[in-house]
Amino acid sequence: MKKILLFSCLVILIPYIIISILFKNDKVEFIFTNNTTVRILRTATNEIDVVPLEEYIMGVVAGEMPISFELEALKAQAVASRSYVMYQMIHNKNDNYDVVDTVLNQVYLDDQSLKDKWGDKYGENIDKVQQAVSDTAYKYLTYDDEIVEAMFFSTSAGYTENSEDVFSASVPYLRSVESSWDNISPVFDVSMDYTYDIFCNLLGIPYSKNLNIEILEQTPHNKIKKIKINDKEFTGTEVTNLLSLKSGYFTIKEQDNKVYISTKGYGHGVGMSQYGAQGMALEGYTYDNILKHYYTGVEIKKIKN
Repeated sequence: MKKILLFSCLVILIPYIIISILFKNDKVEFIFTNNTTVRILRTATNEIDVVPLEEYIMGVVAGEMPISFELEALKAQAVASRSYVMYQMIHNKNDNYDVVDTVLNQVYLDDQSLKDKWGDKYGENIDKVQQAVSDTAYKYLTYDDEIVEAMFFSTSAGYTENSEDVFSASVPYLRSVESSWDNISPVFDVSMDYTYDIFCNLLGIPYSKNLNIEILEQTPHNKIKKIKINDKEFTGTEVTNLLSLKSGYFTIKEQDNKVYISTKGYGHGVGMSQYGAQGMALEGYTYDNILKHYYTGVEIKKIKN
């Protein structure tokens, strides 16, 4: 009788145990360790390279930030880039690769590319990058215990932007903050001019020397969200891309039979300003000060062995 009861219990429990295990496996979190690797789609060859996480971060720091920058700025870039790729690895874990090696994600340069780029300065420069990465080894940013998508860009126009004013979603750690250091950037102020025919052709509007320009919507810090040019509406991003402008902070004026456009800053404006980070580093701020300024409410954590 006892054997029959035991057998009956097992018959009932085994399916439950199997389902519980399968369900549990579905809920397993993406675990990061110190030997984690990154799957990089190399756009030049369309092949996927698999490299150790910290090696990848070295290639990104070298590819994304001028090597002349202060060490604390490079450290901030290392932590931001590590956080960014870890976020992508979680969200792309079921895909063939985690990131591409261009500005679509982060610029990544392998060791041979860096040797070609730096030449005789390779040894000196790679040591500097190595120090920035090793001093912040395995450190990343979290908000409410979740890894952050640590977006960054070159140069602000004096403030960064709230994520929802540039992209679609409101993200609590991607809030607008003051960035008064960016005027050290060589692209803080840029002016371009166009003939009327080139200007109209690039925008896909009928040729005219009588431009009617109406700004329809701006962010709180005057980045253009919507603009109307001769009865055609554009987003600020569309105009920026079509005219190859540095940013969506622009003004348009007509003078001397040409169209003149002045821009401030460079990039989308969300997250950490790289030239802002450099300016802060020059004033003595440390990498953690920089990161906590540009990413609201974040904590710095470290991958455990």
